[in-house]
Amino acid sequence: MRASTQLVCLLLLGLICSPAAASHWFRIPPHEEVARVARFIVHQCDWASLATISTHKPVVGQPFSNAFSISDGIQGLSSGVPYLYLTEMEISVQDLKVNPNASLSMTLAQTDYCRQQGFDPQSPLCARVILSGSVLPVNGSEARFAKQALFTRHLEMIDWPSGHGWFFAKFNITQVWILDYFGGIKTVSLDKYFHASPYRKYL
Repeated sequence: MRASTQLVCLLLLGLICSPAAASHWFRIPPHEEVARVARFIVHQCDWASLATISTHKPVVGQPFSNAFSISDGIQGLSSGVPYLYLTEMEISVQDLKVNPNASLSMTLAQTDYCRQQGFDPQSPLCARVILSGSVLPVNGSEARFAKQALFTRHLEMIDWPSGHGWFFAKFNITQVWILDYFGGIKTVSLDKYFHASPYRKYL
């Protein structure tokens, strides 16, 4: 990590950003605590698959999935809300201007967890979450939170071209789907999701 990047990280966070610090938080909750597992996945994953309804030929009206960097907060400070750094130059963002409804998917296969446990990405034991909702721009204090959340976990964003019209947005969750064990997918109410802690209970 460059010295300048470290300095920015320190200024934004008030903490040292390091893989060792991140690994401190990695202990998946018990599978029966589905709301906590969902929050855990959202906080641990730093990218997601965003599915929109395409407005581009030749796939107009069809599902269109694309990868985006996300963050729901600096490591150890989870909000449960995935934030994104977007530009209208991006094809999926153009879809969202027409129809903001979307789906956002994350899986622990994106981390080292499933590989280390010997779980195939499609196995129910390799926990995943699918969020339904819409993508909405944010401003004011929420935009400042989004900036800190994203820039401390995606340091390259700091140097992305300023002329691309970047803006901060959030995934406004309306439904949470979770598969973290055998027995089929489950749904989690928004109240339970946002009141659950993704961390070890003694923290």
